[in-house]
Amino acid sequence: VQLQAYGGGLVQAGGSLRLSCAASGRTFSRYRMGWFRQAPGKERAFVAAIDWSGSTYYVDSVKGRFTIARDNAKNTVYLQMNSLKPEDTAVYYCATSRGIASTYDYDYDYWGQGTQVTVSS
Repeated sequence: VQLQAYGGGLVQAGGSLRLSCAASGRTFSRYRMGWFRQAPGKERAFVAAIDWSGSTYYVDSVKGRFTIARDNAKNTVYLQMNSLKPEDTAVYYCATSRGIASTYDYDYDYWGQGTQVTVSS
C-alpha cells in the first residue's frame, strides 16, 4: 500500500485547511485510516481515525474542529481542519491497515510521507 498525503500549508489561527491522503495498492474500502501528527520536539500523536464502516474517532483536542471522512471510490481520506490553533502546528501523517479504527500508531502498517501544517498566531 502506498499513501500520498498533501494539502498542508501555512494558515493563520482561526483558518482552515483540508488534508488529503490518496491510497493505492489494496482494497481501500476495507482498511482503517488514521491521521497522526508530530510537533517539533514531541512524539507522534493520534488525531483522528475512520474505519471501513465510517465510524470516526478523534482526540479530544480536535473534536468539533476537525472532521475525518473517506471516499472509497477515490481511495482517499480527508481531514478537514477548521478553527486552527497554533498548537495544531505539526507534520501530519496518514496511515492505514486492516482492522477496526485505532488510536495507536503501532496498529497501522502503512504510512504516508507527511505534510506540514503551520498555524501562525
